[in-house]
Amino acid sequence: MNPSAFAGRVRRFTDRLSREDVNMHGLILSAGGRTLAQAYYAPFREGQPHRLYSVSKTMTGIAIGMLADDGRLSLDDRIATYFSDWLPERPSDYLTRLTIRDMLRMATCYRQTAYREGVDENWAKPFFTGVPTHEPGTVFHYDTGCSQVLAALVRRLSGQEVIDFLEERLFAPLGCVDPRYWLRDPSGACTGGTGLCMSLRDLHRVAQCLLDGGRGLVPAWYAAEMGRKHIDTPLQTNAEERYGYGWQCWRTRAGWSMYGMGGQLAVICPERQAILTTLADTRLDPNGVQRIYDAFFDELYPYLEEAGTEAVRLSLSVPPLPGLADPPRTDSPVYRFPEGNPLGLKTLRVAPDGLRYENARGEVALPFACGRVLEAVFPGWPDVPALIAAGWINPDLLRVRCHAVGDAPCGFDMLVSFLGDRVTVQSRCSADPVTAGYDGVASGQSAASDGGAGDAA
Repeated sequence: MNPSAFAGRVRRFTDRLSREDVNMHGLILSAGGRTLAQAYYAPFREGQPHRLYSVSKTMTGIAIGMLADDGRLSLDDRIATYFSDWLPERPSDYLTRLTIRDMLRMATCYRQTAYREGVDENWAKPFFTGVPTHEPGTVFHYDTGCSQVLAALVRRLSGQEVIDFLEERLFAPLGCVDPRYWLRDPSGACTGGTGLCMSLRDLHRVAQCLLDGGRGLVPAWYAAEMGRKHIDTPLQTNAEERYGYGWQCWRTRAGWSMYGMGGQLAVICPERQAILTTLADTRLDPNGVQRIYDAFFDELYPYLEEAGTEAVRLSLSVPPLPGLADPPRTDSPVYRFPEGNPLGLKTLRVAPDGLRYENARGEVALPFACGRVLEAVFPGWPDVPALIAAGWINPDLLRVRCHAVGDAPCGFDMLVSFLGDRVTVQSRCSADPVTAGYDGVASGQSAASDGGAGDAA
């Protein structure tokens, strides 16, 4: 053992992620049931619940496995038989042949999620009224609506929402003590594919339970089978997603993982009895999750035997954006934008404490302090907490990045370019209702130079 060398490995892992601009919130690494390393990135803290996105699918799948073990269902049952009251008058044969086993492995009869967020009240019901596209059980198509239906099945068979079922059968018996909750659809049902909010250390407890064969809480046969490859996934964009899919979880190069959008991961490596769990928000980087996998398998996984008896504990912070030491502008004239621009901007100006602008949310503030990360609220959304960083790349180019850190981690990355009496704003975002209006480019002109007419053509 060489604990100082392993501490260096952990630091190289976190430094690499920092260099590659991976927006990490926390991590825990263990092997053989022993914690080897952990880190939280301030302001995120130990025990804090965090949106796990599609890790929710794995948890929903576990509940299905428990019900199967109870004899309440068979994985080869056809899902339509449990929801006959939601079927159309003449359901498609594709739909009536779809089994629970096929749903667990994302081999449904749909090529996309049937429910429409913001439109449908009950997110499970559209699964049975949509138009199926192909034979079930044949090819992989990632479908969050399928997991929503599995959560509805848990409710129909147990009389409990999936979070209450798992609270009684898994979380409480396992000693998961941190606050947790599950976001609901408009009908009040748990969003089975995306809504679980849980702490990093409790996620790690569940992952360890599964690696240990279920500990009598999760059926041993289900714990053994869920992470095996049950369908091929060769058409996936990211390399780590091409190892195949299990039962509501992904295969990896050295085992399998619970995988939630934005870097919510429980990477389980049975051969070395190792687990890496992470919290992050990589949604602005399409390769962000792959960067976490690659850094883990390059920098940590080959060197687990170097770990000492004491866990490596790092106190880190969400890093600021690089930039000039002194802000070149602390105020500016008001810039006006033409109607109908892609960002919906009406006006913008630089103020001593950040940007002030008017968009579809009205007059909003985007406060920032160069060289550090500011805790504030998302512009125009006073109930949504946010982390905001900014840096002047050069005297005429400002970069501002804003991450919502509440129940739906998301954000935007914005450039503001000044040229004479004109300004151009370029922004990209991760999709969410709060980031609407932050994807595109728009140019405006100083109100003083155009006589206040706002003609920036």
